Amino acid sequence: MAQKKTKQVSLEKVCDNCHAIEGSLIALKLSACARCGLALYCSKDCQRAHWKVNHKNCCVAKADRAPQCQEPLFACNGAASRDIVGDKCSICLDSLAAAQVTTLQCAHIFHIACVSELRKFGVTQACPLCRTPLLAGPEKVCEEASRRYLVVDRMVARGEASWSALPAAAQHEVDEVVTGWRTAADQGHAEAQNYLGYIFDTGRGVKKNYVEAAQWYMKSANQGYGPAQYSLGHHFASGRGVEESHTEAAHWFRKAADQGIAEAQCKYATLFMAGRGVMQSDVEAALWLKKAADQGDEEAQVGLGIKYEDGCGVVKSAAEAAR
Repeated sequence: MAQKKTKQVSLEKVCDNCHAIEGSLIALKLSACARCGLALYCSKDCQRAHWKVNHKNCCVAKADRAPQCQEPLFACNGAASRDIVGDKCSICLDSLAAAQVTTLQCAHIFHIACVSELRKFGVTQACPLCRTPLLAGPEKVCEEASRRYLVVDRMVARGEASWSALPAAAQHEVDEVVTGWRTAADQGHAEAQNYLGYIFDTGRGVKKNYVEAAQWYMKSANQGYGPAQYSLGHHFASGRGVEESHTEAAHWFRKAADQGIAEAQCKYATLFMAGRGVMQSDVEAALWLKKAADQGDEEAQVGLGIKYEDGCGVVKSAAEAAR
């Protein structure tokens, strides 16, 4: 009796782009697409190429194939999302540790640059990974919150309210402003981070909190935002919310001064005069006072006039002192 022939099914894994077999010299180990988990690739180059050619149109996220859970996706915390996403950005597949990252409202983490690029192509309505609806980009969120803040600020300026006792409607607006700025700040928006630092620093509509103010200033300053660098210098100089350090104050005043912020140039000059955080130098003090004075900073103009009057760090000149 002849035996029935059975069809042999290949169990070999192959790259979906170049069809290299796993275990071969050019494809020792294949990696699955982080989004759908189905397509296999031997390299990032193959994955990018396949995405552009075909996979982009048929890639279905794991969450979209699985039964929907009862809890909303945005209820997960940041730590959980990092476990889901891993250490790579699911858009470009590069390490998250290598650049500035953003946490979307659903708590998934991506490179800021990658999300910005997607927004340029109109991908603004949902998270690229889980499809959770998103708010507008951080720039628009920050801008809208700032406009609402200015309305309350003008009320106070006109004497219709005070920051220590805002009417209920105005307080609600400030609460919404803080929420908006925080949303943008959590996505890495430096200006929003600076605004949060300012509002907690001054206690305008919120409880004053120097520690939180310094934390937000630090986030913004580390992205090169000059006003935050100047404010952070003040916090280190006075020990508000951080350990007092004239060295750190000088560091941040100098960064802001290099960006042309006159107040920072003036404060940096005063550190040189006193020898705090930097080596005492009347010449350096006069140099930075002049930079600030040329921009119209009145404190620097007075200080520079005294320098010329005394001949301290500059050639003594009654005419320059009078000017």
